[in-house]
Amino acid sequence: MSRPPQRFKHVAFVAGTTPEARDAYERLQGRYGNVEPKDADVIVALGGDGLMLQTLHKFMKSGKPIYGMHRGTIGFLMNDFAVDNLVERLTAAHITVIHPLLMRARDSAGRLHEHRAINEVSLFRQTAQAAHLRILIDGQERLVELVADGVLVATPAGSTAYNLSVQGPIIPINASLLALTAISPFRPRRWRGALLPDKAKVTIEVNDADKRPVAAVADSDEVRSVRSVDIEMDRALSLNLLFDPGHSLDERILREQFGF
Repeated sequence: MSRPPQRFKHVAFVAGTTPEARDAYERLQGRYGNVEPKDADVIVALGGDGLMLQTLHKFMKSGKPIYGMHRGTIGFLMNDFAVDNLVERLTAAHITVIHPLLMRARDSAGRLHEHRAINEVSLFRQTAQAAHLRILIDGQERLVELVADGVLVATPAGSTAYNLSVQGPIIPINASLLALTAISPFRPRRWRGALLPDKAKVTIEVNDADKRPVAAVADSDEVRSVRSVDIEMDRALSLNLLFDPGHSLDERILREQFGF
């Protein structure tokens, strides 16, 4: 086998727990070797979208490109699996750069919690009582009170995930936009959300928080009983996803808009 290009000389494989993912891990590391992620030029994730999100979070500050191969349930962020020609595929892959959201949540005890989200930051009611939420954009009040199960802010990469399931808009990956989407809104009755510039800072304040407690979740990191949440794109962090030609993330998002 010819030596891989210097750019991808050292590959680190990470895998989910399914038998398919573990089998792929053994076969690929047997063929191409395996190094620790800290020593790798590229990280190859084997699993589904859940595993990819875990990998992106774990190596968020490393700057290393990440290439996923589908060995899980949902593979929207993954490439097709194959053992052969991995070096050639990595060399030919296109890079999609995404930035995470930064969530700063203040809880009922006054503690500040910081988490980042690749897909979305969501606020949910914690009890049977509907959430009452005040929404500000760049410090200006835009909605005095949203009565709903909750609300979320999604990135373009996350717009086809939970955001889409609650009737939010699909955003092209290169669009400089965020989706602000209501979750089961009751009042205003017809308000479903808004498209915002991705430079916007969204502030959500919880009205009547003691009676109507609300949780905030950044992907899978949850903060209970929040009083206020600030959400904005963290441009200081860039995540480099690798996709095979013709199967880029922008192409997949475009296909989603036509029901594929």
